[in-house]
Amino acid sequence: MTTRSGGNAPFVPATGPLSNNDGINIPARKEIAMSIPAISHPARHLTAAEIEQFHERGFVKNLPLLDPAGVEALQTGFMKMVDSTPKEVDIYRVNNWHKANRWFYELTQMPAILDYVEDLLGPDFFQWGGGFFIKFPHDEKVVPWHQDAKYWPLEPRTTVTVWLAVFDADTENGCMRVIPGSHRRGDLRHCDLSGAKDWHKQDSGDQRDSKYVLWQKVDPSEFDEGDAVDLTLKAGEISLHDDDLIHGSSGNPSDRMRAGITIRYSPTNVKCDLRVWPNFEVYPCRGIDKYQYSPVGRIPNKNGHPAVFNQKSTEFE
Repeated sequence: MTTRSGGNAPFVPATGPLSNNDGINIPARKEIAMSIPAISHPARHLTAAEIEQFHERGFVKNLPLLDPAGVEALQTGFMKMVDSTPKEVDIYRVNNWHKANRWFYELTQMPAILDYVEDLLGPDFFQWGGGFFIKFPHDEKVVPWHQDAKYWPLEPRTTVTVWLAVFDADTENGCMRVIPGSHRRGDLRHCDLSGAKDWHKQDSGDQRDSKYVLWQKVDPSEFDEGDAVDLTLKAGEISLHDDDLIHGSSGNPSDRMRAGITIRYSPTNVKCDLRVWPNFEVYPCRGIDKYQYSPVGRIPNKNGHPAVFNQKSTEFE
């Protein structure tokens, strides 16, 4: 496994041109306006017990990543990103922030995050998804029980999601909840939610009207909600979960904000059906991509924002 530098030193982006192992040049990283958070001293690799838990229960949580200064930098950078996004953009629906925003992209490549992911996926993997879930105080938005892989045209179903807590996430402000072990049951039946709209097919105005972030939920007969576990996290901690794990979250009745950054990683043998997602792109992280199934995305040179769902990286040049 790749060894990272230890201590509290910040992750400093490389200044020279990069390339993946097949000779595809990746544009040089430019200095960005917002600083990248410092890695916490306790950041580490997963233990054998944590790896076993992930495979058996579908998740691990409370993994250390950022020190107090890093948390402050994360919160500052995150709020700048949110505040600079035009009001007409529905932040509940857009994705692929790593294609539009250099600060966000640099987070996805933090060595400490990649170390945790490598422990689960092995030495050859890429990043393909990046977004965030934000619940303002007294926000009633609900994420219904679902499996991520149900919505993704990817095979095999082998994606690890990193959930980085920007602020504390707990039972009071609508933290994520999971059904332990549900990932081992494979593709489960989902049903449409009454009154919810398939926001892939609705205009932006209709999207904002719905209480639900998704338009489907796992059929209640498929699981026992009494088995649910709260994924409480302190700001600067991360959780990892399997793409088939049943999870969801309620609204936020508290006076505090709840926000988390999600980053998706898959081994290089995962292939996307480009007929369904023609704008799918990957960003090499570690190892060698001997399969070359997917196009490599362009790294953003500025801190922009996505405007709609599933944009292509060249749209942000």
